[in-house]
Parts: sequence; structure tokens; C-alpha cells
Amino acid sequence: MKVFVDQDKCCGAGTCVMLAPDVFDQRDEDGIVVLLDGQPSEGLHPIVREAANVCPAGAITVSDNA
Repeated sequence: MKVFVDQDKCCGAGTCVMLAPDVFDQRDEDGIVVLLDGQPSEGLHPIVREAANVCPAGAITVSDNA
């Protein structure tokens, strides 16, 4: 799995960070998403998919083509 974030789309809701703090963080100054792990371990895949699905701005995309 590869994870991509579009910081220009991010609205700073923080749901991704709450769901998968090992994969996502937020910038202190504006809350925009920061990708910590672009290729998370298999055990994190379900929660990363959920984070992408619930992102209100659609700023997170996931590819299974690692």
C-alpha cells in the first residue's frame, strides 16, 4: 500500500491523525496533514483506508500498487 496526501486539499479536520497517528500528523501552524509513513505496515491498512474514506476534503488517497 502507498499513501498519498494532497496538502492543498486538506482542511485540517484531523480525523486522519486521530485514526492513524503512526501514519498522519498535522502541521502546528495550520493543521494541514503531514504524511509520516507513505508505506504503512499491513496491520495499519484497514485504518488508513478508513482515514482516506472519512477525510472530508478527499485529501488522502491510497494505492494498493506498492
